Amino acid sequence: MSTLRMAAVAAAFGRDLEEDFRIAGRLIGEAREEGVRLLALPEACLGGYLLSLDDDAALDEGPPALACDGPEIRRLAALAGEMTVVAGYCEAGADGRRYNSAVCVTGDGVLGNHRKVHQPLGEDASYASGDRFHAFDTPAGRIGMMICYDKAFPESARALALDGAQIGVCVSAWPGARTNATAHLEEDRWKRRFDLFDRARALENQIVWLSANQSGTFGSLRFVGSAKIVDPGGEILADTGVTAGLAVAGIDVAAALETARRSMGHLRDRRPDTYAPAGAATA
Repeated sequence: MSTLRMAAVAAAFGRDLEEDFRIAGRLIGEAREEGVRLLALPEACLGGYLLSLDDDAALDEGPPALACDGPEIRRLAALAGEMTVVAGYCEAGADGRRYNSAVCVTGDGVLGNHRKVHQPLGEDASYASGDRFHAFDTPAGRIGMMICYDKAFPESARALALDGAQIGVCVSAWPGARTNATAHLEEDRWKRRFDLFDRARALENQIVWLSANQSGTFGSLRFVGSAKIVDPGGEILADTGVTAGLAVAGIDVAAALETARRSMGHLRDRRPDTYAPAGAATA
């Protein structure tokens, strides 16, 4: 039996990169004291998210665009050390475009990078879209990354699971409802959707799921927090609630996947030849 300690963060991050690194360093330190080997920080934790998702909103210049092989990501890797850390940032693409991205690092450098594929509301005015999902190997196991709205699409997590991901890591800046907002985030309908997506994506693919999210407020957005760890049966092992914090749990990933898939293997029992719409060619 080999138990992996993992953690997902709910925390507030903004435009000030130095402050963001201070917060990230503190959280990495707290996770290290807990024996954590895999840590997920939120979407846009390096430089902050957008002030609004309205198409006609007067936005600021947005977060600073950072190169995946640049000094800021190397700094994050140095903070990670022996840990595997996933964090969101605004990526300066070699094509001159900006991407909403997540990077996975250890002290040895970058292990993987994901560009957000699905863009909600007015986000496409600030970022170009990514075009793929892929899993990759890390010291914590084979993982796949996605960002926020990506998890609303079952195909995203399924693509990662079919690529061998044992652990799905979703980093978010998921806000509360924009209309008919409730005073209590615990009762917010967008928070309920956030939680449902987390549990469903873990259960339908029978993988471990880490969900990190921004907390607090930024611009017109009020984030729901709710960082959590979900097992392959869709059960929540640890959850921060709507406040800032670390959701920490230990799990034998290989054993958990084997147990979940022993009788009813959702990946094994697929029938992809039946899934194409009537009259369409099977992919």
